[in-house]
Amino acid sequence: MVRIRVCEESFVEPILKGEVRCPVHLYSGQEAIATGVCLALSGGDYVFSSHRSHGHYLAKGGSITELIAEIYGKEAGCSRGRGGSMHIIAPEMGMLGSAPIVAGTIPLALGAALASKIRKEKRVTVSFFGDGAAGEGVLYESLNFAALKKLPIIFACENNFYSTHLPIRECRPENNIFEIGKPFCIQSYRIDGNDVLKVYEVSKKAVGQCRKGQGPVLIEFITYRMRGHVGPDDNIQGTHTDIRSKEEVEAWLKKDPIKRFEAFLIKNRILKNEDLRRINQEVEVEVKEAHRYAKMSPYPNPNELTKYVFKEN
Repeated sequence: MVRIRVCEESFVEPILKGEVRCPVHLYSGQEAIATGVCLALSGGDYVFSSHRSHGHYLAKGGSITELIAEIYGKEAGCSRGRGGSMHIIAPEMGMLGSAPIVAGTIPLALGAALASKIRKEKRVTVSFFGDGAAGEGVLYESLNFAALKKLPIIFACENNFYSTHLPIRECRPENNIFEIGKPFCIQSYRIDGNDVLKVYEVSKKAVGQCRKGQGPVLIEFITYRMRGHVGPDDNIQGTHTDIRSKEEVEAWLKKDPIKRFEAFLIKNRILKNEDLRRINQEVEVEVKEAHRYAKMSPYPNPNELTKYVFKEN
């Protein structure tokens, strides 16, 4: 969680300075979900993501150096500098890709889960998406097909209450995304997405169900993004055209998943304050070095613009 947070917050200054030019959707505040879910997976399991995907990539084992280089648009990036923040991939780690089209990777994850079942691989696929995807028809088609074929897939909805700048109360008559799986007879859960232990507990149970052929599973994680929809803008009323109030943001900052877990570790004498400081310092050094490397790395050769766009035999 600390690696994800420090990495995400490290982009604020480069974005404001114009050093990072692609749209960047920061994952700050939602780290417990990616961490808890991916900890429950094995190295061979698959993960698909959306525009807010850095946390999933890092939690699945993706290189922090390659991620940062990608966001700078450099050849050393995980997508060779051609994808930017919203198109990251680490197939060697099972992170099969992200895309900014809302609900766009859900059917891709469905296909991967179908392939795994046909091959009898016992591999689990996780499809991460936001609450905005609950307004897209392809999600319901995928839920139906997954249930019909009993596919080993976990539909992981990260509900942060906002689709871009539109609050969920203006998108749905009731905030009940976890219930959309019930008409398809899908085991569904709604949990506190800022409690990393609870996320891991339920995710591990869901993974076990899928490996036993008892999938699919739908999990709605209740969470909140600390930054704006895109970029570092905090989108607080009075300084932006958004509708998030200062009081709402401050209330959620008190539920910071990292601070909550740190308090748990201290209370149960698992770690000491100096251990937490050391972890933060080590991560800060790692991220700082990754930025230095990215800035020194070359951009892709313009003559190779179409290279790596399609798989070459």
